[in-house]
Amino acid sequence: QVQLMESGGGSTQAGGSLRLSCAASNVNHKTTSIGWFRQAPGKEREGVAYISGDNIRYCADSVKGRFTISRDIEKSILYLQMNSLKPEDTAMYYCAAFYRGGKGPCASDSFEYWGQGTQVTVSS
Repeated sequence: QVQLMESGGGSTQAGGSLRLSCAASNVNHKTTSIGWFRQAPGKEREGVAYISGDNIRYCADSVKGRFTISRDIEKSILYLQMNSLKPEDTAMYYCAAFYRGGKGPCASDSFEYWGQGTQVTVSS
């Protein structure tokens, strides 16, 4: 059974950095898409970035150039390095795995397995 566990969230001021980690159990990184989503209070969940095979895509234009998704296949950990954080990045961040098709991997309901989330709070 796939299990995803996020960590690394916290509070920081604008301009700061955080690195999120997602420990993924029973995930074949060669065949399984895996990515990050976030949901801010009162807003819909949105895709942040994902990895599919050797391909990386950043779903949200607002994070391009500031966030970097990566993974350590040997350790089966997915990372999201977040730099130059802004108050609008405040959200619960979720790790998700196994794209099941449909509207594309950036769509909020496109993945099968989800972690519990880790809170990121950025103050101005």
